[in-house]
Amino acid sequence: MPQHYPIARRTFAGFLVSALLMFALSAQAQQEPPEWKRALELYEAQNFVEALPLLEKVAAAAPNSPVVLSRLGFAVYALATTEKDAETRKKMLDRARTIFLKSQSLGDNSNLTQIALDGLAGGGEAIPFSQIKAAETAIREGEAAFVRGDMDAAIKSYKRALELDPKLYDAALYAGDSEFKKAYASKDSQFRKEHFEQAGIWFAKAIAINPNRETAYRYWGDALQLEGKTNEARDKFVDAIVAEPYGRKAYVGLTQWADRNKIALAHPKIVIPSNASPGKDGNVTITLDELAVKGNEKGTAAWLAYGITRATWMNRKEGLSEKFSKAYPGETKYRHSLAEEVDALRLVLASASEQLKDNNPELDPSIATLMKLNEAGLLEPYVLFVRVDEGVARDYAAYRNANREKLRRYWLEFVIPKY
Repeated sequence: MPQHYPIARRTFAGFLVSALLMFALSAQAQQEPPEWKRALELYEAQNFVEALPLLEKVAAAAPNSPVVLSRLGFAVYALATTEKDAETRKKMLDRARTIFLKSQSLGDNSNLTQIALDGLAGGGEAIPFSQIKAAETAIREGEAAFVRGDMDAAIKSYKRALELDPKLYDAALYAGDSEFKKAYASKDSQFRKEHFEQAGIWFAKAIAINPNRETAYRYWGDALQLEGKTNEARDKFVDAIVAEPYGRKAYVGLTQWADRNKIALAHPKIVIPSNASPGKDGNVTITLDELAVKGNEKGTAAWLAYGITRATWMNRKEGLSEKFSKAYPGETKYRHSLAEEVDALRLVLASASEQLKDNNPELDPSIATLMKLNEAGLLEPYVLFVRVDEGVARDYAAYRNANREKLRRYWLEFVIPKY
């Protein structure tokens, strides 16, 4: 997919730095040529124009340093996005990718580098931010100022772009990111507070334009984290996942938040020992493992209902099943769906309740967990985040539009432990 602007926009400052990386950077500063310290200062200030030639010198002297290579890669990547000549831009992006791959081969397994490589896999094609020419010009001017490290000029241009095109999500996002960079670079506590708050105002504007893009939530979470607002940051990182759950970037913020706070994230563990798969001519294959057929110990026989129920959703010899046609009247081809998965899981629960109604033995842990999710009204979010495949994912947008709070609750109540 074409990228408006690379993940390099949110570099050293945006992906909050771990103690281990800080140690590596400190050690690097002692080992590398004198240009390294100044290069890093410029890099942290987002002044990629001046940082690049210094990073080139440092990389020539330390060609196998993943720390140096990652910074060089991002500088090349960032500057490529302001290059107007398509052929030159492509060469720069290809070079950035080569640098990142080398950094990765030398041990750089950071989320940031992997996301950059994901972005570069799209080819880095330059596409317009806005169909309004004046707004496009303004936001490009903002980008040019940003890579020079001139955040005030960048904010001014982004603000103008948003005024010219009030639906321009990226203009609000980038204005907020520029405010974030100003705050991050300052040591004055009041200045930092004011500009982190300004960043939040811009991010809120971006979210109002498009609540279903993850980036503004994630950037806002970074700002809140640096303000010491741990719970508020967590909530924004969760919102990022809810906005776009099927891409890598949305999870970076919450993962790093959990690492910093020494919190282990985990989806509920549910082992389903039964399945069904469609075959030709309306034949359906139901598979069971030993747990589902060995008896009713702890209610495990209820899992038989899972595969059997799913089979009723799949194609009959005469075509689509009645259940699928009723749930998705506009569709002409069977797919695994949210409705099918939830129906199968609820019938497992109904079967377990029926079998165990006269006594109260210890339940199969997976069935017990399933019951908790169902009682909380969060079975659908569990399916959409954990039992998802290409078919189920097609139901996500409609569910999110009507149930955003349930999706948030799933993360806050079942994935993130109390702390």
